[in-house]
Amino acid sequence: MNEQVTSRPAGRPCGDRLTEVLHSAEVFDGEPGCIAQARALTDRFLVRLAAEWLAVFGERTRSDLMLAVSELVTNADRYSQGPYLLELEGTAERVSVTVYDSSTALPLFYSPDPTRPGGHGMEIVVALCDRLTAERVPVGKRIRAEFELSS
Repeated sequence: MNEQVTSRPAGRPCGDRLTEVLHSAEVFDGEPGCIAQARALTDRFLVRLAAEWLAVFGERTRSDLMLAVSELVTNADRYSQGPYLLELEGTAERVSVTVYDSSTALPLFYSPDPTRPGGHGMEIVVALCDRLTAERVPVGKRIRAEFELSS
């Protein structure tokens, strides 16, 4: 059985997932430069999504996606033993950023506290995305941040 933690702001419906999506994924080994490589992969993915799916996102949404990728990959790099997978999926309406890593420890969600000297990564991701799911899977855990794109 998968244990799951979900964060969805009140008033946001949970829609059906589309079967056809643009997909990109890459495995990272934690070597120096992985976070920059993950951001570059995301940048290329967003360019393709705009060109092939005519996805429209403002600079804030694009920046939010890039920051979420940075935070999720940093956490996987810091807290897991072994490689981790970044998976990007998108349509003209939504983008999901998923990170699989080998740690079974689900992330901790703290209340916002600007005086706390760390532990802000998941707080930032929750604030940026429309829905966040963290669950244990056979290889460790999967964390997915979903972003609705404005039309």
